Amino acid sequence: MGEDRAYDVVLFGATGFTGGLTAEYLARHAPAGLRWALAGRNPAKLAAVRDRLAAIDPGLAGLPLLTADVTDADALRAVAESTRVLATTVGPYVHHGEPLVAACARAGTDYLDITGEPEFVDLMYVRHHAEAVRTGARLVHACGFDSVPHDLGVWYTLKQLPADVPIAVDGFVRAGGAFSAGTYHSALTAFSRTAQTSRAARDRRAVEPRPDDRRVRAVPGKLTRSRELGVWTVPLPTIDPQVVRRSAAARPEYGPDFRYRHFAAVKRLPTVLAAGAGLGGLAALVKLPPTRRWLLGRLTSGQGPSAERRARSWFRVRFVGTGGGRRVVTEVAGGDPGYDETAKMLAESALCLALDDLPATSGQVTPVTAMGDALLERLVRAGLTFRVREQTTSGTA
Repeated sequence: MGEDRAYDVVLFGATGFTGGLTAEYLARHAPAGLRWALAGRNPAKLAAVRDRLAAIDPGLAGLPLLTADVTDADALRAVAESTRVLATTVGPYVHHGEPLVAACARAGTDYLDITGEPEFVDLMYVRHHAEAVRTGARLVHACGFDSVPHDLGVWYTLKQLPADVPIAVDGFVRAGGAFSAGTYHSALTAFSRTAQTSRAARDRRAVEPRPDDRRVRAVPGKLTRSRELGVWTVPLPTIDPQVVRRSAAARPEYGPDFRYRHFAAVKRLPTVLAAGAGLGGLAALVKLPPTRRWLLGRLTSGQGPSAERRARSWFRVRFVGTGGGRRVVTEVAGGDPGYDETAKMLAESALCLALDDLPATSGQVTPVTAMGDALLERLVRAGLTFRVREQTTSGTA
C-alpha cells in the first residue's frame, strides 16, 4: 500500500449507532491532513452523518462519501482499492462481514472491525488469511471492547513481569452499561449458531500452525469466590481469551509457557445464578425461528443508549499475573465500554494502522500482534487507564 491511494482511512457503517460515534470521534481527533471518507449503502443517510460531523468541524462539510453495499462486489473492490485502511462497524459480521474482508484481503488493504463473533473470525482465517499474507493486508478483528482492553491489558501486564519464564495471567471484567441494537442482534445470532461456531473452530485448528517450541493456552476457569477481590469469578466464554492466546502464540515475549483465564467479576452470587439462567433460556429460545424473529424485532438497527446513559457507564478489567517469582496486579479502565470507548478503540486502531511505524505483519493478526505498544500509547493519550495496582516478589499462579 502506498500514498497513491486516495484515502488513509475509510469508515464503513457510519450510519449505524457505533459507526456514527466512531465518525464523531474521528471528526474531533483525526490529525490534520488525514485523508478519510465515509462509506455505506445509503447516500442520503451518509450525507446526514456528514452534516453532523460538519457541526463538529466545518472543514468536514466536503468529506467524501462512498456508496457501496456489502452485496455489490465491484463497489466493495473499488472502496477497498481506494484506501490504506478500512474499518467497519456493520454486523452481525457472520451475515454481513465477509465481502469486506475478502475485498481487503485481495486489495492488500488493512481491515478492522469490532466483532466479538468467534465463528466469523475463525471462518475469515480459514478463507482469507493466506490471501492477506500474499498481498500484505492486515486483517485485525475485535478492535472494540471485544477485545482491545483484554488483549492489550495482558500485554501490559506481561511487560511488568520477568522475561523468558512461565507466565500465568487471569483477567477479571466488571462493567456497567447498556447495549445497542447491533450488539443485541450479534449476541442473538451467536447464541443461535453454536453448532456452526464449533465447526468453524475445528476447521481453523486443522489449518492454523502452532508454536512448536513454546506452550500457549487459554483455559476455562471455575466459578469460585475470590477473597482477595471480594467477588465471585465467573468464567467468560467470550472471544477475548481466544484473542489473547493468538497474541501469545504470535509473539515470543509471552515466554516458554503462557496460560490465560478470563472471568466476569460479580459481587453477589444470586446475580450470577440469575444471569446464568437467563442466558440459558435465551440460548434455547433463539434456536427456534419464530422466537428468534420476535427477539430480533425488539430492537431495530441504529438504536442505542443515550449520551446521558453512556456517560454513567464504565468498565474495569483487573489482571493478576505471576511468573519468575513475581506477582503483579494491573488494571485497564475506561468509560462506556460498548459504544463510546469501542468507537475510540476502533478509531485509534485505524489511525494507528494508517499513520504509525509498526512491525511488519500480514494476514489475520490480533490487535497486539499488529499494533502492540503503539496502540497502547494511543489509548492512554486518549484517556483509557493502564496502571499497576500492586507488585510483590512472590506468589503462585
